[in-house]
This record gives sequence, C-alpha cells and structure tokens, in this order.
Amino acid sequence: MSNPLIDMQKPDVIFCIGTNMTECHPVAATGLKKAIARGAKMIVADPRKIPLADMADVYLPLRVGSDVALLGAMAHVLVRDGLVDESFIAERTSGYPELKAHVAKFTPQWAEGITGIPAADIERAARMYGEAERGAIYYTLGITEHICGVDNVQSLCNLALLTGNIGREGTGINPMRGQNNIQGAGDAGALPNNYPGFQAVTDPANQAKFAKLYGHEIDLEKGMTKVTALELCGDKIRAMLIDGENTVVTDPDRKHCEHALSSLDHLVVIDLFLTDTGKLADVVLPATAWAETDGVCSNTERRVQRLRAAVPAQGEAMPDWWIVSQIAKRCGIPGFDFESAADVFNELCSLSPIYAGLNWDIIDKGEYHWPVPEMGHPGTPILHQGVFENGRGLFKLLEYRDPAETIDADFPVWLTTGRRLESYHSRTQTGRSSGIDYLLWEETLEVHPDDVESWGLRDGDFCTMTSARGSVRIKVEATNRSPRGTVFTSFSFADVRVNDLTGSGYDPITQTAELKVCPVRIEREQATV
Repeated sequence: MSNPLIDMQKPDVIFCIGTNMTECHPVAATGLKKAIARGAKMIVADPRKIPLADMADVYLPLRVGSDVALLGAMAHVLVRDGLVDESFIAERTSGYPELKAHVAKFTPQWAEGITGIPAADIERAARMYGEAERGAIYYTLGITEHICGVDNVQSLCNLALLTGNIGREGTGINPMRGQNNIQGAGDAGALPNNYPGFQAVTDPANQAKFAKLYGHEIDLEKGMTKVTALELCGDKIRAMLIDGENTVVTDPDRKHCEHALSSLDHLVVIDLFLTDTGKLADVVLPATAWAETDGVCSNTERRVQRLRAAVPAQGEAMPDWWIVSQIAKRCGIPGFDFESAADVFNELCSLSPIYAGLNWDIIDKGEYHWPVPEMGHPGTPILHQGVFENGRGLFKLLEYRDPAETIDADFPVWLTTGRRLESYHSRTQTGRSSGIDYLLWEETLEVHPDDVESWGLRDGDFCTMTSARGSVRIKVEATNRSPRGTVFTSFSFADVRVNDLTGSGYDPITQTAELKVCPVRIEREQATV
C-alpha cells in the first residue's frame, strides 16, 4: 500500500475495485466504515453485489474482465471535464499529452457496451473521484488475477496521476495483500526478477553484490516463475521444494498441476499440516505454526513486525528458516549458519536498502514502515511524498482486450472465483476448526434466481459445472449477489475442485493466472435410477 491503514479513515472519496474487503480483509475494512460514517463517499466496482456495494454511493457492476474499459472511460471523463490536477501533472508526471489523446476514444458509451455499466454511472463515478480533495483507491486480487492484471493496475495508476491523488494523507494506490506476509516474501526476494529489497537481478551492480555474498557467479537473467517451473517438471526440473503453499488446491488447472508434480523425481513439502500437495510429496517436513514461531512479518501497509512464539513447537516441527538452512548445509551450500530468526533478519537488513535502518531489536514495537534507508530514519508510512523515487510518474497507454477465453455456445456462463469470510484460502488451517466448520460446512455456487429458473435448476440441489478443462459437482445457491449470466464460488473445499476448471491464461508480464474469469456450462444434475 502507498498509504498506511490508518489513512483508510481519511479519504473524501473511496474507490474500491476488485476487492471484497469486508469478507477478505474484515478488520482493515473497519477503516472504510469509519470514513463513511464521517461522511466519505464510496465507489465500488465489482461483478458481484458484495457487502461493500450496499454501502456504496455508486455501484458499478462491471462484467468480469472488463476493468481496463471501465478505467479508461473514467480517465476519459477526467480529461474531458477538466478534473485533472494540471500542476501535479506538469511537475511530477510524463506522457500526459499522449495519454490525453489516447483516452479520447474511450467514451463512457463505448465502455458501457463492454462493461455493461450505464454510461451515466461511469461518468458519475469519474466525477466523484476527480472532484475529491482526497481520493483513495483500494484493490485486491479481483484486479490482478487476469491476463491483463498489469494493465488493470497501470490503469488505476493513471487515475491517481491524473488527479494528484498520490503521496498525500488519505489518498494513494492501495493493494490489500491476499495472504499473511505476502508483502514480506517479496521484500525478502521471493520473486524471480528481484533480489531482497526489490533490487533487480538484471543490474550488474546487484549481480556483483550477491555473487560475493553467495560465493559464486550469478547470471543476469530473470528467474523463472512457478508457471514456467511447473511446465518444466519432469524435463529440466527433476526435483522441487514447496514451502507453505498448497499448490494443487490454489493453482489453476489442477490436473495439470498434479501431473507436473507427479512427474518429478523428488518432491519435498514443508508445511504445518499434510495438505493435498503434501500427499504427493516424497518427503514432508513439519513446520511450526505461527504461534510457535519467532520471526518477522511485513504486512500490507509495509509495517515490519516482530512475531513471537507463544507456545512451544509440537512433535518434530521446526521453523521454516531452520529447515531450509539444514537442507542448504547438507547440500554443501555455504552461508546458512544461522542460529536464530534474528540472524536471518539482520542479514536481510544488511542487504536490502529499504531495510537498511532496521535490525531485530529496532523492530521490537513494530512501528516502522519501510523504506527505512538508514539508522535513525523514522520510516515511510506514506510513499511518493513530493517526489517519485524513480523520477516522474509515467502515464501508460493501455488498450482493452478480452479475457483469454470468452463465453460462447458451449460455455455460455461467466465463472468468477474468490474467498469467503468464514474460510481462509485452501482451508489448510480453518478447515480443521470445528467452530468455523459450523459456520461454513460446504461449498456452493452462487446463481442469480432468474438463471436458476431458466436453467432448470433448483436452490439447494446439485448441478454440474463444466469448463474446457473439466467438470465439478456443486450445490446451487440462489442469490442476487451474482448477476445474471455470472456465477461465483470459492476454491476452498477439496471436495469441490473448482480449480479443475480454471487456467485459461496468464498475464504475460507477471504470469499471474486468470482465476477471475472462466467460461463454463451449468447443467442440472440428472437423477439416477
């Protein structure tokens, strides 16, 4: 996030797009509720009528995968109606004349034909955001899990740059991270294109720095993503280690994923429980749970936090850092002589410019937002104040493109997937809690009541949902939350293998899967004799 969580209480206008925040980030969402109680207005763009939509001043029920069209049309209105911040654009951005000419064709009427949103509502939303003294954008995986995920994010950046809603209190571009410490994993270098601290692997200076640390030469090429790695299983990749991820449940095209992992000579899984992925492994190494582990977490607002073990580890479970270090030592890899989580974190601080002013003792109270470039620096709760680190903000000229697969006669229904309040991700943890199981004990498919009737279904009965990759049996839930022609479910239940259906495409830059769009066919389950 460019701004801290406390800033969620401060905007005049809130723009939430592709984020079901009250269910997926219920604690953080209280900040938006406080802002609304104070008088803030809210725009919500989502295919489903999520709880946030009930609080919105403007609700934009866009067709799945049409975000670029909506955002391009909003940029068109901002430019056309003079709602841009001319001084901010002149002082801090580049490429405005080109963007101004580019968005001239993205009229609200054009966008209506793609998104299904009335042109008048698109105009109203754009003016509301453009007229705000403090406008803040919040998004989640509903923006990024598309083949145009990068385009979606850059489209949002265009809106912020046009209006100067960046680098100030109560403004910003604020992605809500989908899982605990996703931000921290990126900070620590769990990315194929960056060393720790987002230092590019293609920079010769960074190459030399880490070659010295690792004690051998490193090439200047980007590493492979998980998508590429799975494609190469059984060929160039013969062994794999998966740490803390239930890959076969959460990844698209589950059959492909299971085939890839089964093609390996050796699979090692490190996890808290024996997951579906762990069941495919040759070796499973038990890791400690969050309450049994000392460590560090960087949360969605870039706050660096100490984690403290509250109870002793059970059985043979050990911290992930210890397990990985032992594997490295036994493979003869130097540099893994860590004695504690503090040793690991302090090494990260010595290597990462954004952590350079931190160490294990300094983060004791969790008060610092990175970047903290030097000792004594107070941290940076708000990014991009007064200047952009890389110079000027760059406007991007983006074109709308259809999802990788679109509905047709064989698969006439849009499927979109997500999460539910009562379960977390693949239910590796929450699925083992009897209390949560009481609240949510099965998966359902949200279908608009009119579609339930026209498709010959019945609320509470089972149907068969089929895509180009497979079929699943799932119970029908008649609800107005999903619009006609679009159905929704989560991927949390192992007995409803929704990700057998998904996997139509990936963003060409990030290789993020298009989990939010999948054409399907819905059929009533045939009675057996």
